[in-house]
Amino acid sequence: MSSAFEDRENTFEKKFANDEALRFRAVARRNKVVALWVADMKGLSGEAAEKYADDFVSAQVGAADNDVAAALKQDAARGDVDISDHRLRAKMDEAMIEAAASIKAGK
Repeated sequence: MSSAFEDRENTFEKKFANDEALRFRAVARRNKVVALWVADMKGLSGEAAEKYADDFVSAQVGAADNDVAAALKQDAARGDVDISDHRLRAKMDEAMIEAAASIKAGK
């Protein structure tokens, strides 16, 4: 028979795992939105933009936000697009808020 403490511990572990899964999905969704934004500035559209964004998301799985920002900035620079750190971070923050909200809404 499990104790109340073990039940509470299991509940917290499940909540933590669920929160982490939601965060992972939100970060991936944010990265795709921001990659599509960079792709657009680089002149990519349609399938080329989707492929760029999907490849970017795959390459950034588990990467820290600073690494994601640096990779986007480098990619943009290779496409002769100059993005300020402030503008990039603002777009990342905005996309994260939208991604988290849509995931919580079940979209």
